[in-house]
Amino acid sequence: MKKLKEILNRIDGKGYKAYKDLKGKYEFLDYTLAIDHVQGDPFATPSKIRLIIPRKSTNVNEDSFSNKRRKVAIEDHLTRLVAEAISKNEKKAHGTGKSGLVSIDTPGQEVLERTAVEVTFKSITVCLSVGLPARGRTVLGKQASKMLVDQLADVLNHSVFSINEQRAEEVLKLNDQQTYIRSFLKENGMVAFIANGAILPRESGISSKPLDANKAIPFNAPKELEISIRIPHQTDPIKGMAIRRGITLIVGGGYHGKSTLLKAIEHGVYDHIMGDGREYVITDSNAMKIRAEDGRQVTRVNISPFIQNLPYGKDTKAFSTENASGSTSQAANILESLEVGTSCLLIDEDTSATNFMIRDERMQTLVSKEKEPITPFVDKVRQLYDDLGVSTVLVMGGSGDYFETADCVIMMENYLPYNVTEKAKEISHQAKSHRKQEGGKHFGDLSERVPLTESLDSLKGRKSKVAAKGLDTILYGKAEISLQYVEQLVDSSQTRAIAEILHGMERDNLLNDGLSLKELMQKVEKILDDEGLASFTVYKNQHPGDLARPRFLEIMAALNRLRTLRIEK
Repeated sequence: MKKLKEILNRIDGKGYKAYKDLKGKYEFLDYTLAIDHVQGDPFATPSKIRLIIPRKSTNVNEDSFSNKRRKVAIEDHLTRLVAEAISKNEKKAHGTGKSGLVSIDTPGQEVLERTAVEVTFKSITVCLSVGLPARGRTVLGKQASKMLVDQLADVLNHSVFSINEQRAEEVLKLNDQQTYIRSFLKENGMVAFIANGAILPRESGISSKPLDANKAIPFNAPKELEISIRIPHQTDPIKGMAIRRGITLIVGGGYHGKSTLLKAIEHGVYDHIMGDGREYVITDSNAMKIRAEDGRQVTRVNISPFIQNLPYGKDTKAFSTENASGSTSQAANILESLEVGTSCLLIDEDTSATNFMIRDERMQTLVSKEKEPITPFVDKVRQLYDDLGVSTVLVMGGSGDYFETADCVIMMENYLPYNVTEKAKEISHQAKSHRKQEGGKHFGDLSERVPLTESLDSLKGRKSKVAAKGLDTILYGKAEISLQYVEQLVDSSQTRAIAEILHGMERDNLLNDGLSLKELMQKVEKILDDEGLASFTVYKNQHPGDLARPRFLEIMAALNRLRTLRIEK
């Protein structure tokens, strides 16, 4: 601490670049301050620092991180505590640009593995971004001293050093329960669970926070679909609706909660914090939301299970286009997900291509199959499960042709679910559809694509350029990757992590080994599991950046949308 103050006194009033002298480590009484990166001017990306605290000087015991999922939960909790302490601290220094800024990568409603806080047996490391104070481009040494010495100590005293053990224990108990439910679903042939009392609606279309409980209708399972699960840390079993493997339809009138239910299910691949309303909405972590995506890049994807016999004999077993239509993009999105191992598809008719989802009897009569290259999803959804074991949860309000193939039909009425499977089956029996089954008796072949090394090229001019812009855009060299319609991305820090992972794959030549996309994603997952989220960055031993872990399905989605992707022929 003394050395830090001496440097700040010496550079006070000098040009901003004098702050570069601060880089290094400084020992305080209760923690170590590591200044890893110093910004070039007050308007540049803030400086990166770490606060390294001996774990034994805190109330975080070994049981708090006894397994990977608990470790993620306690790190998430500590990140939120630090964020709360920063927001309550009013000692911000004034000045030019980002002067006085102190921030941490603050989580949203989901509990994600992050680099913001790391807990190990020896230490707790808190990664912060700070704006070193300046007037114009002149160093404000005294204000910097208050920020780096007094303010940071105050933040730690109101977070890491004063962690409420009871509150932390509640976080860990919830994590144990969510983990148990995930295991229960897998062992009992289920893809999702929605607890009674869950609050599914959000407060607005741009907020993931729950709708006021006084305005929301709590979820309540129909008795025929209700199950009980005995979860840890709770005497009474938790009850709710199970969605079993197979084909599940969600039907009902407009504005009655069909899409709201599906949206909760698609975000159930992540755990949620206490008070979110979806704490006990749990979904198979490999479930993938599928939609139409006009204009996207498609590179040598085998879409033949859905599309064949294109005009001019264009090959659909290795199909490429710079500008896919709605139906073609939806087919590609499904086949790409199947290629790397999704176990469940989540589809909403509102964001699907109509001609991909259904072709009714009258249209079949007018336009013969010989003239229609698209086999609709209704003719493949059963084969998808029977042949490949891949389930589907489908919101469908416009076509009863799916009744015959569905295993379960749930009707949403005033945001409450009703089991109408028997009624749907009775209707399909009494009012028989005379449409013809199309596309053969089996789903079709899946292909394993091998990406070529030149797919990843981050050079823009003479320099490597990789950057994430918000939640849905990555700039990679001269290319732009749009993730706007990859709907299970929930945090811009996940997008930053995807950018770093792709860049790390390029630096480490992971595409040189001739691995298929599935094998490549498995390798990436293993590296992340074994070496941590920062393993793909160049800052492994410093501030690792503001990253949150994406699923392999979103990494795959980004790679598939990279317009420089090249596939081995």
